[in-house]
Amino acid sequence: MQKAWFYEEHGPKEVLQQGDVPIPYPQADQLLVQVHAAALNPIDFKLRQNPLGPVDLPVVPGCDMAGVVVAKGDGALRFDVGDEVYGNIQNFKAEGKLKQLGSLAEFVVLEEELVAVKPKNVSFEEAASLPVAVQTAVEGFKTAGFKEGQSVFIVGGAGGVGTSALQLAKQFYKASVVTATTSTGKVDFLKGLGADKVVDYTKTRYMEVEEKYDFVFDTIGDSRKSYVVAKEDAPVIDITWPPSNPRAQHTSLTVSGKILEELRPYLESGRLKAVIDPTSPFPFSNVIEAFKHLETGRARGKVVISPVVSSSHDLAFCT
Repeated sequence: MQKAWFYEEHGPKEVLQQGDVPIPYPQADQLLVQVHAAALNPIDFKLRQNPLGPVDLPVVPGCDMAGVVVAKGDGALRFDVGDEVYGNIQNFKAEGKLKQLGSLAEFVVLEEELVAVKPKNVSFEEAASLPVAVQTAVEGFKTAGFKEGQSVFIVGGAGGVGTSALQLAKQFYKASVVTATTSTGKVDFLKGLGADKVVDYTKTRYMEVEEKYDFVFDTIGDSRKSYVVAKEDAPVIDITWPPSNPRAQHTSLTVSGKILEELRPYLESGRLKAVIDPTSPFPFSNVIEAFKHLETGRARGKVVISPVVSSSHDLAFCT
């Protein structure tokens, strides 16, 4: 058995409890990974509050993780036992139900195609903070058909997806102008991440932004208002469902380790940085407090958990 956080009914964060769950066995194309760090995403508490479809209980929440491969199936050939990997363990486009065993556990099983080698210069906590946010940001730019030299307006620049989108726009997609919104206390923070312009939403309304943009990337679900900064016929992407503006497009997340591999040079060179909320990492014992902070909507970057990593488990059944 292993320690994990889980819920046996849907509802607020208080339905979460810590207890023992079985250590899973990796199937043919799967890896068994000992989790060193996990990160929380809004999807984690939204699914806890209101499942998208049929689900088997109990559920261990969590999509993002970084850890070490401790066993693998016969068909898993890309990684070896001892490799340090990271990724989003939930493939939302896969057939069937989502995994019951998420990343808020000591061990997880996942298909090897979902993970990538952790860059050596990135900590487990930093690596765990990246997958869902980076994959969501990449999906947004792809859906918009973004081209080098275009301008982008990012709504919610200080959140997990926003900080990834801002950096990718500047470093990977070569945007001509990157503008992002945030509150007063985070203006300098976004400039430090590479924003050319920062709009303080406590002082400036969308209607007061004079420049029009080739792409509006709304990461907070405010597209019913933010669309006004888009050029005529320019794409507006809203990552929330359903988008608050009929004009806005919603992106369906593509989960793949290939995306993370493509970005490895940018991470290793420091051009792309993991952004972890100053309150993090939360200890494994404080998962409820971590969700409380995430659900305020005020997190700067990603909320990260450093799970208990035990060396006392006998994994002989997996070898």
